[in-house]
Amino acid sequence: MITAIAPVFRAAGQADIDAVVALVESAYRGDSGRRGWTTESDLLDGRRTDAELVAPLLESPEHGLILLAIVEGVLRACCHIERHDDSAYFGMFAVDPSLQGSGLGKHVLAEAERIARETWHCRAMHMTVIDLRSELIAWYERRGYRRTGEYKPFPYGDERVGIPRRDDLRFELLVKEFSGAAP
Repeated sequence: MITAIAPVFRAAGQADIDAVVALVESAYRGDSGRRGWTTESDLLDGRRTDAELVAPLLESPEHGLILLAIVEGVLRACCHIERHDDSAYFGMFAVDPSLQGSGLGKHVLAEAERIARETWHCRAMHMTVIDLRSELIAWYERRGYRRTGEYKPFPYGDERVGIPRRDDLRFELLVKEFSGAAP
């Protein structure tokens, strides 16, 4: 049992792809995902991601990266952040289901925001969340994100990101403005 969460952060490299895919799958799909509160198992079957989708995210480190959170030498959380002009995109956020609720996710989100603000000089962070995930949206709202009412359709037919169990899935855009962001 890990009692104190003190993550070490680093950017993922090609050698980390399989571990990232395994972590994301464990957090969102199947029985392992049901151990945590971020599971999408009731909404989607199939895979959440794969190596073919993760590998290209590592190709342009000046514009994006997969941030790894290592706790006691083990990959326990990750996210993808990508710069888009003066804002950053946050996605592929996964925390080991056994550590969800421990505060590790807050550390990862804060580090991603710090990189976007201080390294890339972004003015905001944005993300998309399945709008039926009210508990997850509420978690982001407690961290300063606001719902925009802007929606994107779910990519029905693309089994690389899951097989929908419902026909009413869509993503909502959430945004957090950074106060005092560098110009």
